Amino acid sequence: MADDHTHDDPTHVQAFFTARAADWDTRFPDDGPAYAAAVADLGLRAGDAVLDAGCGTGRALPFLRDAVGPGGSVLGADITPAMLEAAVQAGRHRAAQLLIADVARLPVRTGALDAVFAAGLISHLPRPAENLRELARTVRPGGLLALFHPIGRAALAARQGRQITPDDLRAEPRLRPLLAGSGWRMTSYTDENDRFLALAVRED
Repeated sequence: MADDHTHDDPTHVQAFFTARAADWDTRFPDDGPAYAAAVADLGLRAGDAVLDAGCGTGRALPFLRDAVGPGGSVLGADITPAMLEAAVQAGRHRAAQLLIADVARLPVRTGALDAVFAAGLISHLPRPAENLRELARTVRPGGLLALFHPIGRAALAARQGRQITPDDLRAEPRLRPLLAGSGWRMTSYTDENDRFLALAVRED
């Protein structure tokens, strides 16, 4: 199986992350610089509106806020209330508006955003093509998408005690056409031990 949690339905995703929310940040304490670098690579500008889709405990939110400045807009959406509660406890709600929301049906106007940042999201999407299309709906033409993980596919597989497989959605030959069919054009792809980052542009 490509990923233990690939194509999970929302109830299973919620249960998985609810059980892990309280100690999530202490399990991965050194990821901050990787998040900061990925946000920098997204190329946000002052005043931009950005969504962190599946924001979890909100580790990207302060970096996103710094990138868009006080005049920008930062939304953090997650399906798991316990994760958002952990974000509040960490003080990260001060950087963003937090929403309990499913990426399948986002409460965001069509074309309202300049960018979407998504850390570790794609392996948890129940209907990847449809869900990526919903992300595309919220972003203006020419807007940006970052699919990020603080470690690469091989390192993540080793951490989870499994083998990396070609049917993994994050493998470039699978991800590029998946994005293309969902309104996105991949512009760069990096899969190294210390980061996974695929960047894409919203097509007209």
